[in-house]
Amino acid sequence: MVFATCKSAAAGALAVLALAAPSAAQSPTGLSNQKPASEGKTDVATEGFQTAPERAAEDESKDGSHLKLSAGGFLSGGNSRTISYTASADYSIRRSDSQFTVLAAANYGRSAPEDDGPLETTVENYQGRLRYDYFVTSSIAAFLVGSARNDRFQGLNLRLNIGPGLAYYFIDEKEQGFWVELGYDFQYDFRDPDYIDGLLLADPTLSLPEKEKRHNVRAFVGYDNQMAEAVTFSTGLEYLQNVEAAENARLNFDAALAVQINQAFAVAVTVSLKYDNNPLPGVEDTDLVTALNLVYTMD
Repeated sequence: MVFATCKSAAAGALAVLALAAPSAAQSPTGLSNQKPASEGKTDVATEGFQTAPERAAEDESKDGSHLKLSAGGFLSGGNSRTISYTASADYSIRRSDSQFTVLAAANYGRSAPEDDGPLETTVENYQGRLRYDYFVTSSIAAFLVGSARNDRFQGLNLRLNIGPGLAYYFIDEKEQGFWVELGYDFQYDFRDPDYIDGLLLADPTLSLPEKEKRHNVRAFVGYDNQMAEAVTFSTGLEYLQNVEAAENARLNFDAALAVQINQAFAVAVTVSLKYDNNPLPGVEDTDLVTALNLVYTMD
């Protein structure tokens, strides 16, 4: 599959979707920063797109398991050379009032500004995420989520996030869901010493510890809708506010449109906007990423 960047990507990706020939009533769902989407990007660690737990009508059993695999890539030559890939796996299982979810993602890209120049790594990160939900009632769930991320270009050897919370479902139907989450997020960054040394060499006045703890309040609102028999739309907005330093705040918005091609495969377009009010020096505060993926789903 081919990735494109920002506004042009959305138009191109939607054109591909218009040509897709859906033939089954599956409802694929999934997750979806500092590099263009053409270099490949999939996020699962804490921030980023999240979907509601598998829903069913009140008189239907909600037990079951769900596996989704996504992959995409980009290759170009000529005036510039680029090669990249992104891949993710999403598995969830529901038994009675308990649900467990496991996610993993990898992104890697290399590029050269000139045709005869050497390729250099421009994207490299690896992520994992675990979440457990317990449904106290049909509308209220308590959850505990943990994630880990390694990101070379954010200077992170490891970013660990752990947080409990509560979710409330205003709409919990088979074809539509609307819910909110509120909780606590503990973040622990283990930064790359070489990355920190480089920043300090450029500006010795900076105060950047190799290890940093952050205590955040987390709020999330999500919506998904099976718009037609084989078309699913999902979106989510997440806000994280540090309780010790007001300038440390992050906002993440994600949206996804998926069209089922057959019982197992779908084409999905995702848009991701991430804003960090106080990023590290040299890191942009806003990222806009679009991607086109081929998705395999097994229930």
